[in-house]
Formats: sequence, C-alpha cells, structure tokens
Amino acid sequence: MNSNGSVIKIFSFYYKNTPVLVADDLYQPVMAGNAPDVSNDKIQGDAAGDNISAKNRNYSELTGLFWVWKNTREDIVGSCHYRRYFTAKPEPALYRLKRLLYYPVGLYKKRYGLIYTGNLRRFLPRIVNREEIEALMGEYDAILPQARKLKYTVREHYGRYHRIEDLTLLESVLSAKCPDYVDAFHVLMNSKSLYANNMFVLHEHHFQDFMAWWFDLLFELESRTDINQYTGYQERVFGFIAERLLNLWFIKNQLKVAELPVIYFKGLKKLQSPQTS
Repeated sequence: MNSNGSVIKIFSFYYKNTPVLVADDLYQPVMAGNAPDVSNDKIQGDAAGDNISAKNRNYSELTGLFWVWKNTREDIVGSCHYRRYFTAKPEPALYRLKRLLYYPVGLYKKRYGLIYTGNLRRFLPRIVNREEIEALMGEYDAILPQARKLKYTVREHYGRYHRIEDLTLLESVLSAKCPDYVDAFHVLMNSKSLYANNMFVLHEHHFQDFMAWWFDLLFELESRTDINQYTGYQERVFGFIAERLLNLWFIKNQLKVAELPVIYFKGLKKLQSPQTS
C-alpha cells in the first residue's frame, strides 16, 4: 500500500523452481501452470480459486494473469517475469558503451530496450520500485516495456517464427467480435515495433477492461483452433497471440504510456542466490 492508501502489486510469473530474486512485498511471485502439482507451497500457484492453470502449455504466463484477474484486487497491478523486470534508472555508462557494439554485429534492434546481465549485485537494486511506480502512474495510464524495434513488419515477423495462419484466424475473430478493432489491427500488422513479453503496469479500471477483452478474444480463438497441430515451442500459441493483442489494445485505446527498459537476468537457472555476480 502506498502513502495515499492505494494497493500496488507487481506479479512475477514463474514456471519452474528458480530463485526468487526480489524480496519486496511490492512483488508477488506466482507459479504459472502448477495445476499438475500443487504441492509446492513456497510460491503462490495459479491453480487456486477461479483459474485456467491447466491451459498453461498453450497460454504461458497468461494462466497466472488470469488467476490475478479473478482472485486478487489491487489499485495498480503489474505483470513481469521471474527473470525480466522493469527499470526506471539510467543504464550504467559501461552498458551504454557496450550497446554501441551491437550495431556492427546487427543486434541493436533485437536488444533495444533490453539490458542482458547476470550481475545480480549491480542490477537487482535497479528494478523499478514502489516510489518510481507511484510517480509514473500518477502521470501515465500505463507502464510498458520499451517497444522492440523489428527488422520486419509485425506480420512478417510473426510468420518467420510462428504459423502465419494464426493471424488470419485472429483477424476473423476480431471481425466477428469487435470489428471496430480491425483497422487498428492492420496498423499493427504493418508496423515495425512491438511491446513484448506481456509485461505491463495498469490502473485497476484499465486492467479490468483489458483482461475482459483479452481473454474473451483468446478463448474464442482457442475454440476455433486445432491445438493438436502445434508442437514444442509453438504450443504456446495463445501466449504469442496475446502479445499482439496487447499491442492492438493500446493502439486502439490510445492510453498515455511510459515505456521503460527491461532488465533480463540471463542464465538464471545457474544462479543460486542474489549474491551471485
């Protein structure tokens, strides 16, 4: 709870037993997809209460977000990952210099807005804190990751990594359920930037509106999809589509957005404690 009495909570979604990096009651870890095994009581699971935990193979962290939506209430609510966190602090000079080296190796666009590091000692204190969120959300409607710069359009990018037929079906669902979003969908498909990872911070009323819209479309898409045609990585299809829908919702609704860089703690599976550097 902040100084004005508002409840702020950022939910960090896990899918395996890895170290909980942030020991701060602002952040609540949630094990997404724990329906097969609810015996781990170290982290809140998303198989309690009203939930879709069993769908995690196809929805990824969205099963955790559904649990948050249906079972918690906050004035300001956020989504991040066990190894991806927002930061509101300037990037250290050495890392800014290192970023210049991305140009000759062709990684500048791919790494834009991302700070890849295994240095917990330096970067844990840089994770966005309560005071920074309060200040930003007093001025903005939402916090999102800095938009990724893509080499190709959003449509072309999706087709290179996933089944392009997913987008055709999505447009059909949009046309049937919310045709006023179709023009914005075309704008998104032709753009070369993307808010990634289903990360955000929203005021409660926007969160409620977004969740209802998001899951209504995703469940309709699921009802029209033969999930057996997806294997391995591609089974996360509704998580991938959700990223594009998140972008669509923000394009259409024109909220005032603060974009923040994301710290990506690489190699986290090898890390045993926050003291590792």
